[in-house]
Amino acid sequence: MRRILPFILLLSVLPIAAVAQVGEHRSELAVGFSGGYMLSQIGFTPEVNQSQHGGLTGGITVRYTSEKYFNSICAIVGELNYAQIGWKEKILDADDQPIVNSVTGVAEAYQRDMTYVQMPVFARLGWGRERRGVQFFVQAGPQVGLFLSESTQKNYDRTERTLGVTAQDTMAVENRFDFGITAGLGLEFSHPKAGHFMLEGRYYYGLGDIYGNSKRDYFARSNFMNITVKLTYLFDISRTKNSKIK
Repeated sequence: MRRILPFILLLSVLPIAAVAQVGEHRSELAVGFSGGYMLSQIGFTPEVNQSQHGGLTGGITVRYTSEKYFNSICAIVGELNYAQIGWKEKILDADDQPIVNSVTGVAEAYQRDMTYVQMPVFARLGWGRERRGVQFFVQAGPQVGLFLSESTQKNYDRTERTLGVTAQDTMAVENRFDFGITAGLGLEFSHPKAGHFMLEGRYYYGLGDIYGNSKRDYFARSNFMNITVKLTYLFDISRTKNSKIK
């Protein structure tokens, strides 16, 4: 329950932020698309030695800007993304050294690739130019995801390893629904005719687990942790008629 509470609080705050109108009124809608690269791991308990798993992400983005409060430009952002995530293991011996295949001379490797549909919803604050120029922004909110598929890559023939935690290597994803909290910051360049171009860094912490976490299950925790770098392009559908907006 403690892990779910922050997620519930964010869901309750976002509708309030969307309708609050205490600053300079805005009613601007922009849509577009984004793409980027993700680095992900799974927070296993018991711990599994890992390096970062790399994958692509991309999808559509919708942004509604509602007001400017003092110098802060307030907006709600929603995305629908396809994401390649998973984990990549570091297979080590008793001395914490990579295990090298005696025939190929290559270090043994294991990787689980998973695909998800992800939907984050952000409360966003920006500072700077809205129509022409540069704006710095931060955004945070809840994210939900739906598991689609998974596959395994490994370069050794043994079905079992004798060192380290190995139960996850043969376990399929049990919980198809994922949820958590994500936050990011970035820069936006806007031009009245060309649209909006954004570069963002983002972190996601999963509050759900991919495996069961009861006392009879092997893992007490198995949640996602992702770092994403994204490029986003938006074009305006509607703009506020105000000549003072720069």
